[in-house]
Amino acid sequence: QVQLVESGGGLVQPGGSLRLSCAAAGSIRRIESMGWYRQAPGTQRELVAAITTDGRTNYADSVKGRFTISRDDAKNTMYLQMNSLEPEDTADYYCKAVRVSYPCIECQPIRNEYWGQGTQVTVSS
Repeated sequence: QVQLVESGGGLVQPGGSLRLSCAAAGSIRRIESMGWYRQAPGTQRELVAAITTDGRTNYADSVKGRFTISRDDAKNTMYLQMNSLEPEDTADYYCKAVRVSYPCIECQPIRNEYWGQGTQVTVSS
């Protein structure tokens, strides 16, 4: 099992910045990727940014150039630096981890997803 706890959300004015954190605990050794997702009222949850263990990143087009995802393996923590925030960024932000496991030596890998409880971000003047 992997436990994820997000923090750093809040109310910010348009053009402002926030940094979200996602602290991971538990069976984290085989986490192969982590990501940030968001969900606004009445919409589906969408990918914001993701990062793999070897540092490859992926961003939604709507946040490219404004958001930066990073991870500090020594602290078992992932971050999302959000700059130039817009009202459209208002949502609940969730952290996700994908952990791979091998039931046996010749078995196909099994991937399990773990989610945090979310942190609210509101961009408003």
